[in-house]
Amino acid sequence: MAEYRVEIIRPAVREIQSLEQTQARRILASVEALASQPRPRQSRKLTGTENSYRLRVGAYRVLYQVDDNQRTVTVFAIGHRRQIYR
Repeated sequence: MAEYRVEIIRPAVREIQSLEQTQARRILASVEALASQPRPRQSRKLTGTENSYRLRVGAYRVLYQVDDNQRTVTVFAIGHRRQIYR
């Protein structure tokens, strides 16, 4: 299976930079794993969207879209579970 290219847009990058280092590393490791498996078992499809998913990393959520034609995973939001869906 070919690898997907993972893109992290600017607001998600800013959120990662604001986290403590250990939490940021943990989230980045999960995001990098999406390149080989864009829809892991622990991911959930977001309702009301066609290709958007959420990945749980501790108390944080990673929201991303998968484009199978372009073979890309675009991370568009990262945040604490209390605030991410607002």
